[in-house]
Amino acid sequence: MSLVATFFVFLTLSACSTSSNTMSNEAGDSATSNENLEQLFWDRLEEAKSKFTQADVDFMTGMIGHHAQALIMSEMAPKNGASSEIQVLTARIINAQKDEIATMQNWLKERGQTVPEVHIDGTMLMIHGGGDHSMHMPGMLTQEQLDELRDARGLEYDKLFLKYMIQHHQGAVGMVKTLFETDGAGQDELAFKVANDIQVDQLTEIARMELMLKARTN
Repeated sequence: MSLVATFFVFLTLSACSTSSNTMSNEAGDSATSNENLEQLFWDRLEEAKSKFTQADVDFMTGMIGHHAQALIMSEMAPKNGASSEIQVLTARIINAQKDEIATMQNWLKERGQTVPEVHIDGTMLMIHGGGDHSMHMPGMLTQEQLDELRDARGLEYDKLFLKYMIQHHQGAVGMVKTLFETDGAGQDELAFKVANDIQVDQLTEIARMELMLKARTN
């Protein structure tokens, strides 16, 4: 009986050892699998960031300067006696375009590109690190137009702001159109989203501003 009992104890210990080894191996395999999946995720993320063209870079760089001028125009509203309706519109433009500027700067940084820094002094806009081309994008106001808007008050400011911001938005929509018509451009997921959002938002605002301007000129 003693030999039989010893034999069964041996079998039990062997089974436990085998089960423990199997569970240990399975845990190790699972950990390795998770590590592989995580590495695959990061590899795919880095690969996605490499799918951009010079046209995407130029668009992001130029649009940063373009948006910055819209901030100058919009931030005049409270001190220039703009109507409450215009002040609501300008506040929305400021919030949206500041967020988009930060997104575009981050996009450029993550892809190892030069990141333009925006500096505003009154009606003067300075872009450091992005070259001069961002100052010559479609729809940009001249310094004379900015000064004219700066000096306008009340209803005059409202009408000039709407006129010039419609021009400004139309330029941005044109920039998006040029990007999407360029071979290979707009394939980067975030670049496409930024450009598409700008197009949709600004076309909507153009239609709204045209109605607002019409109401003030009749």
